[in-house]
Amino acid sequence: MNSLKPYIPLIAFVILVIGFAVGLKQGDLRKLESTLIDQPFPDFSLTTLDDLGSNITEAELKGSISLINIFGSWCVACVQEHPNLMQIAQTNRIRLIGVNWRDSRVKGRAWLDRYGDPYSLILFDDSSQLAIDLGVTGAPETFLVDHEGRIRYKHVGIVTRDVWMETLLPLIKSLESGT
Repeated sequence: MNSLKPYIPLIAFVILVIGFAVGLKQGDLRKLESTLIDQPFPDFSLTTLDDLGSNITEAELKGSISLINIFGSWCVACVQEHPNLMQIAQTNRIRLIGVNWRDSRVKGRAWLDRYGDPYSLILFDDSSQLAIDLGVTGAPETFLVDHEGRIRYKHVGIVTRDVWMETLLPLIKSLESGT
């Protein structure tokens, strides 16, 4: 046993590396299942980014299929994602709703003025209550919500053209056809 004593740190390191490698092979962290899939969108009452007066609630989500995109002016990945959202908005295929998260109204509006505004509605979630209820861990995150207001899919990370074409658009078509 004494002859193995000098190798104990090396053995521990090898075990740690193997454990880490196995953990990495468990899958893409962006594809983690949300416990909210097929559940009603959480209750909320938020103002829009530009209007302090009236509150919008989850009832606003019913009646049409929507993509709800969490973004912030502080989010570097949101800048990368934004041209894709602008292209999606131009298709008029789906209602795109933004949730300006952990931001100020001035910074959120300035960011949209700079990069363009693809959203038909922008909710202002400065207190993070909606983000917490949705289990948001960072921006951007995007939720596909059906016409009944149920979350049908959650995408963590940038909505790329491939994500739109290979994942979101087929899901939208499926929801539109009722399958």
